[in-house]
Parts: sequence; C-alpha cells; structure tokens
Amino acid sequence: MKAAVWYRARDVRVEDVPSAAPGPGEVAVTVAYCGICGSDLHEYADGPHAIPVGTPHPESGRAAPLTLGHEFSGTVAEVGPGVTGFSPGDRVAVEPHYRCGDCARCRAGEYNLCRHFGFAGLMGDGGLAERAVVPSYMLHRLPDGVSLDQAALFEPAAVALHSIRRSGLRDGESVAVVGLGPIGLLVVRLAARYGAGRIVASDPSGARRDLALRLGATEVVDAGALPAGEADVAFEAVGTEGTLRDCLGATRRGGRVVLVGLGGTFAFDAFALVNNEQSIIGTVGYRDVHPELIRLVAEEGMDFTPIVTSTVPLADVVRDGFETLLDRGSPQEEIKVLVRP
Repeated sequence: MKAAVWYRARDVRVEDVPSAAPGPGEVAVTVAYCGICGSDLHEYADGPHAIPVGTPHPESGRAAPLTLGHEFSGTVAEVGPGVTGFSPGDRVAVEPHYRCGDCARCRAGEYNLCRHFGFAGLMGDGGLAERAVVPSYMLHRLPDGVSLDQAALFEPAAVALHSIRRSGLRDGESVAVVGLGPIGLLVVRLAARYGAGRIVASDPSGARRDLALRLGATEVVDAGALPAGEADVAFEAVGTEGTLRDCLGATRRGGRVVLVGLGGTFAFDAFALVNNEQSIIGTVGYRDVHPELIRLVAEEGMDFTPIVTSTVPLADVVRDGFETLLDRGSPQEEIKVLVRP
C-alpha cells in the first residue's frame, strides 16, 4: 500500500509499505481522509520533536521511519483477534491517543495524561496511508448522518473542545482567541456553542478573521490589538511568547489563560500574574469528547468543514500539503488541508 513515511526533517516519502494485518485488539481501517496538523508540519519542517528516533515508543513499538497522520477517518477493513463491537464496513472516526490503561492517570480516566502519552501518526504509524492499523479503543463508530470528511476534523475539534472544558467556560463569559489556525477557529466555533458571550478573535490574516466571524466570533482584530483587561478567558492558540503576553494583557483580573498552542520556554511578568490573580491553564490532547462531537454533527448539524481549504491526493501530500502550508506566499492561504488516500 502507499503511505507518507517520515524519515527526517524535509524528507517525507510517499512509498510502498507492507499492508499489516491487525493483531490482537487491533483494527485495520481503510483511510478515507486524513488532515495535516500543525504538529505534522513541525515534524516535516524541523523535526523530530515527538517522533521517536532509535528507541521505539512503548505503546506502539515503533520508531522512525514511520507513517504520519493522526487526524483521520475511514472504514473498518479487518478486525484482529479479541476485537468486539466493530465489523468490516463500519464507518469510524479515529481518536489517536495511545494509552496503557494501567498507570495512575489512566485508572483515573485521564488517559490523555498516560505515562506513555502519544499519538498514532506521530509516535506510531498513522493515517497518511491507504490503510492504518490501530488499537480498537481508538475507534468511534459514525452514525449515518456524519460524513467521513467531517469525521476527519474531529481530532482538531477534540483539542478545541477539551481546551474549552479545561477553561471552565461559563455562560455569558467573554472570550479572546489569539491565533486563527484550525484549532483557534474551532475554539471560536465551540465557544460560541457552549455559551460564550462576547468572542474577540485575533490574527494577522484578514481571511482568517473573516472566517472567525462566520464561525461565531462577535469581533475580530489584527494581531496584538486585543482590548486590554476585558476577557474572562483567553485561548492562546499560536505557541509564542508574544501571544502569551497578548493573552495575559487581554484577560481581566482573576481571569484565565488557556495554553493550546505548542511553544517552548517563555518569559512573562509573574509579579503581574500574581497581583492580577490570573491563572494559566495547560491543556494537552483530549479525553472523552468524541461522542459529544459526533452528537453535535449528527443531531445539531454542526459543520466543521468551513476550515478545510484544500483536499489533495496522497501522492501529492508533500508538494500540495506540507510545502504549500509552509509557503506563506501561496496564492491561496491554506488553513486545513485534507488528504484523501
């Protein structure tokens, strides 16, 4: 089968790889769509960051070279020994978190904090392929009213919904969202659904600001232009020191800042943080949100596809996916690229 295999930074090859049979507790999925995530882009541009090199990941048993892609959906092709609840032909969304099931956090139900934290498609073989083999616990069966392209967006939507839950958002609270990539835009959409009052969204891109208005933002501003000290909660969805400072400046005394973007080491004014009694909240991945996302689409008709700007074949994933997303001078500003193997 064909798969997009990461070897090293700037070296992703679409090549023939063996089509593995599912082992005990595993399911083989024929991939319908797989999104390119910012994490994938980081690995392509200057990785490895999360991809294991040399020492295999303890849950997947895999190390580079491996198949990228953790935002995917498809159809069950084959089930391994001991798998119940799934049959060939089932349409599924993949929740790609690995979990050991035995550590303290897994036993507490916080499987996104597992000691062996990781994702299929980063720490093991993923969905930028014609077929993927994953543990059956990663699968969610889709009702008839949920399309497979919508289902490929549940993974970034899960990040957004988990971050909203972590924020403790209450009805009528004011929200600032800094950074309108796919996650930031989905935070806007879901914050509007879950009771936010005023939603101010910030990004240097006019096209992304316009899309944020369509998705539920009440106001949009250029980067660095958020109203000072007004938001009850701010979502940092870029991952830079400057945008963290923007969020802290935009948040009221006693407010909360949720770190959604992936960044490095930041400096900020801890004295002001204490005096303002603000909180900085970390969030990683998601847990127990996919059933709610499926319900939102199936029962409420929520549509996540406006963030999709291109759908490309697997054969062209490097040129029309990774390279185009990195090229800020492209004629069309890409937001979310789906790959259709």
